[in-house]
Amino acid sequence: MKSKIFQIEGMSCAACARTIEKVSKKVEGVEEASVNFATEKLAVTFDPSKMKIDSLKKDIEKAGYKILEEESAADKEKKKKEEIGELKRRFIISAVFTIPLLVVAMGPMIAESLNVMPPAAVDPMVHPRAFAVIQLLLVLPVIIVGKKYFTIGFKSLFRRSPNMDSLIAIGTSAAFLYSVFSVFKILQDNSYYHMYFESAGVILTLITLGKYFENLAKGKTSEAIKKLMDLAPKTANIMRDGEEIKIPIDEVEVSDVLVVRPGEKIPVDGEVIEGMTSVDESMLTGESIPVEKTPGSKIIGASINKNGSIKYRATRVGKDTVLSQIIKLVEEAQGSKAPIAKLADIIAGYFVPVVLVLGILASIGWYVSGQSGVFAVTIFISVLVIACPCALGLATPTAIMVGTGKGAEYGVLIKSGGALEIAHKIQTVVFDKTGTITEGKPKITDIVPLDTVKEDYLLQVAASAEKASEHPLGEAIVKEAKNRSILLRKVNSFVAIPGRGIEVSVGNDDVLLGNGKLILDKKVSLENMEMVWKKLSSEGKTPMYVALNNKLIGIIAVADTVKENSRKAVEKLHSLGIEVAMITGDNKNTAQAIAEQVGIDRVLAEVLPEDKANEVKKLQNENKKVAMVGDGINDAPALAQADVGIAIGSGTDVAMESADIVLMKSDLMDVVTAIDLSKKTIKNIKENLFWAFGYNSLGIPVAMGILFIFGGPLLNPMIAALAMSFSSVSVLLNALRLKRFKPVYN
Repeated sequence: MKSKIFQIEGMSCAACARTIEKVSKKVEGVEEASVNFATEKLAVTFDPSKMKIDSLKKDIEKAGYKILEEESAADKEKKKKEEIGELKRRFIISAVFTIPLLVVAMGPMIAESLNVMPPAAVDPMVHPRAFAVIQLLLVLPVIIVGKKYFTIGFKSLFRRSPNMDSLIAIGTSAAFLYSVFSVFKILQDNSYYHMYFESAGVILTLITLGKYFENLAKGKTSEAIKKLMDLAPKTANIMRDGEEIKIPIDEVEVSDVLVVRPGEKIPVDGEVIEGMTSVDESMLTGESIPVEKTPGSKIIGASINKNGSIKYRATRVGKDTVLSQIIKLVEEAQGSKAPIAKLADIIAGYFVPVVLVLGILASIGWYVSGQSGVFAVTIFISVLVIACPCALGLATPTAIMVGTGKGAEYGVLIKSGGALEIAHKIQTVVFDKTGTITEGKPKITDIVPLDTVKEDYLLQVAASAEKASEHPLGEAIVKEAKNRSILLRKVNSFVAIPGRGIEVSVGNDDVLLGNGKLILDKKVSLENMEMVWKKLSSEGKTPMYVALNNKLIGIIAVADTVKENSRKAVEKLHSLGIEVAMITGDNKNTAQAIAEQVGIDRVLAEVLPEDKANEVKKLQNENKKVAMVGDGINDAPALAQADVGIAIGSGTDVAMESADIVLMKSDLMDVVTAIDLSKKTIKNIKENLFWAFGYNSLGIPVAMGILFIFGGPLLNPMIAALAMSFSSVSVLLNALRLKRFKPVYN
């Protein structure tokens, strides 16, 4: 199966999104299709051997919409600005003609209430023909400017997939055509008949204004993407044939040598080959302290070179840079759907046809009950105009857009709306120990040789054995040996035994290095060293037995320092009512000592890498929503198994791929940030949905005349149009409140 995201043109409301989903799912080979109305994107999961993209395009075009070709970020931004500019132009033109139309139409009524005589030309009692023709001439430009509502609306209606534009088109057409009929009657007998020109004009003008504000607000929801895009410099200084030249950033290639001076932005990802400096990576990671860079250090594109000139070799360019990957992640997250949106989507799919039926039934009902045709038309127009599936369609995606964007701003990359939603339900957070709770940079604390064995010899044997290992504990042993200038012996063979240790052939000797399980499995006598082992373990250290040719020669203990914010993060999670567990391959004593330092509730020790996922599953079987936080390859299965997998940004690519949330800063306080952001986003979504459902639940009955039955007022179609426009804008404005979110660091 393959996934692809398409940009869609022509959507006006959530009903459109529902139609596109239905059409897409009917295309052969399409497994899943999901449309995000706020971002106007279609995400399709399909079998490439069965589905042809051309077939999908054709079917969507038949439904009245269009799949756009892939555009650059700059083109998208330009197109969005043009769209907003077009809506502004349409509103101004509409307002220029609607205001005098409203004055002419309502003037006599206002004059009467003030006991003032209106001008004869616009007095329906004196010159009804002039009164009617002036209104007709004023409304025509508004109809022409708003023709898009009619073309899209009626097309959708004839294709049996009506949308919000269909409601507007039918409502305003009913008002306009009824009024045109009245004009003919007036021209025939010079008598006054009721007209709705002002309603049609005001409705179209207010809806255009609402659309304008809606698009402005939508633009603000995706500001996070714009900010990220603006981070990258436009040019780069590179070395070509011994000379420094300036070229556009798009022309930089892998292996190019780039020059960056103090204060300049780093164009692309790479590795320092000359010079020393400190680099500000806060715009990407949220980490405020500059990071020292020396030859061999990795550097990230878009970060800022602070105080030294450096040369570096480009390793990732274009779409492969960290910045591009972050932008892609955020875009995908903003375009994804949260499970909470499903109910709104289902309702939106049936919404427009139901509203049409309700409008017809209400107008017929009032007419049959003895009310005039004018009254029935008023009811019909009001019901159609006040209905707003847009608010339903925007309720969830806009909040997700702002929430994921805000997360990215603080170095918390949330990959999907689903992950954002589930995160607020988390009851247990499981932390990996090494590299997550601890720094992952252990140091040797104790070297305990047995009998006549010398300390340096014990270290030489252990370091020689660990020379080929990539395990942090092994690296600590090798580093200590190098610091002591101990010459390491040649390794003939190396076998890592997961969860136990290593078995190595060093010269003519066989070396075992690992925990008690390894030593006992190989039937090596512990030589009464268990007490030393237990003592070291109880101090939070990781002791390792060293055996030479099946004889124990000593113990080497290594300790890893706990990260500065680990305890604080655990305390914050506790304050949110969340249980905290730690999972590690370390022995129980060591694990318990670390757990006590940090305040961990539950310790899962001596767990083999392949069993981590099972341990997570056991917690889930307790009916708990579980988040797993890890950084290594061996954490990937557990990250995938958890309800929410959270990867430390400094960890491996595999772990980051398997995770739902990536912490760029490698700070455990960001786990709290992710959960807190999730809670606030879901609260915002619920508020939006409540407003959208509540608005339609109250607005439609009022438009149908429920208040009038009990002696209340009848809803004017113009007021209905204003309420409808306000409904969508209010949902967007509420979503934008999330932009005020700040992490809880204290």
